[in-house]
Amino acid sequence: MSLLPQEIIRRKRDGEILTPEEIAFMVRGLTDLSISEGQVAAFAMAVFFQGMSRDECVILTREMTHSGSVLDWSDLDLPGPVLDKHSTGGVGDKVSLMLAPIIAACGGFVPMISGRGLGHTGGTLDKLEAIPGYATAPDNALFRRVVAEAGCAIIGQTGNLAPADRRLYGIRDVTATVESVPLITASILSKKLAAGLQGLVMDIKTGSGAFAAEEAMARQLAQSIVSVANGAGLHTAALITDMDQVLGHNVGNALEVAEASAYLAGQGEQESRLHAVVMALAAEMLVLGGIADSAEDGRRRTEQALHSGAAATQFARMVAALGGPADFLENPSLHLPAAPLQMPCLAGNDGVVSAVDTRAVGVAVVGLGGGRRRAGDAIDHAVGLSEVRGIGDQVGRDRPLAMVHARDETAARAAMAQLRAAYAVADSAPQPAPMVRQRITREDL
Repeated sequence: MSLLPQEIIRRKRDGEILTPEEIAFMVRGLTDLSISEGQVAAFAMAVFFQGMSRDECVILTREMTHSGSVLDWSDLDLPGPVLDKHSTGGVGDKVSLMLAPIIAACGGFVPMISGRGLGHTGGTLDKLEAIPGYATAPDNALFRRVVAEAGCAIIGQTGNLAPADRRLYGIRDVTATVESVPLITASILSKKLAAGLQGLVMDIKTGSGAFAAEEAMARQLAQSIVSVANGAGLHTAALITDMDQVLGHNVGNALEVAEASAYLAGQGEQESRLHAVVMALAAEMLVLGGIADSAEDGRRRTEQALHSGAAATQFARMVAALGGPADFLENPSLHLPAAPLQMPCLAGNDGVVSAVDTRAVGVAVVGLGGGRRRAGDAIDHAVGLSEVRGIGDQVGRDRPLAMVHARDETAARAAMAQLRAAYAVADSAPQPAPMVRQRITREDL
């Protein structure tokens, strides 16, 4: 019996469970363009309202994974597990830049396929493109060689990696169907499965600067991803982490690369929340890959990789192998672009930061030119914020909310107005939420 897209759409619209054959048919149509954009949009809207069972989502994920190339690392005889981490995004989230070389220094291999920023959150690829010469779109041979030799490579999605997801996401983005847990799950995991991973740790952000602002949604998404990933054969765990304030001291592409470089090199002051997330995710990845026996052992190995300089060495190797400066880690300020104007943003009154609208902070950086309003916009890698204050920090005449890095005074003052509106300053501050709010594994489901 021949399958008709409109009948599959109708069945899902009415809340029925689709067969594996029906889901495979829809994914084939997505890939070879035999199903129209209108039909894809209708299918996405039907899933948005009716959802999918776990088994349906597993099948959708597998079919989208195999709609293009699937990487295979077995022929390289790598002496360690192939691992990755994925974050749902936040403001100041430069964790991938530190995490990949740390795992490489501990004996894992990290082929990290990352994305660009859109909206108020920054993208890992945009940060790396602040490094002159760094190739975010190498050919497959170079990508594999860098992973084998440096232990990690952070690049963008290749042309034939999960092409069904690329088309489906593009249609979801313009049809108000992005916020569907089954479709988000399949979108993330199809790319990760296509990368040939043996283990994945998800960093699900929640709070005012996160996509999943409410913790209940973050938990639902984490449970869905862990369940479907393990159902599709990929060992996966998730951490729900706090995004009710900026992560780290800096926001903006070159500024975040500079902060990550200083962290790896053991220079400057570590921001405690950023360090807590890096440690927790690294430990989880090492346990998942069988490198560490426990979370405590994973943290010990992570600290050793940082303090010995081994993680910094892996980062430098990755940057140089992908076309960046050979001395980047020794002299990042010589290579990263810098904004011509730096101005302190003072709070309206002295006191303690009691709350932050983190999304508004990200929007202020977009306004400076450090992010995109539309997918095709160019980015100014130099602009952003440094010395960003967090909840509980004192602010006053000598302690600004942040230093604004801008192209001109008009842009700087507009960002300052947005920052002042984003911060609440009082006589005291509430106790901040724990950095890691919840850990979810397949045993918890």
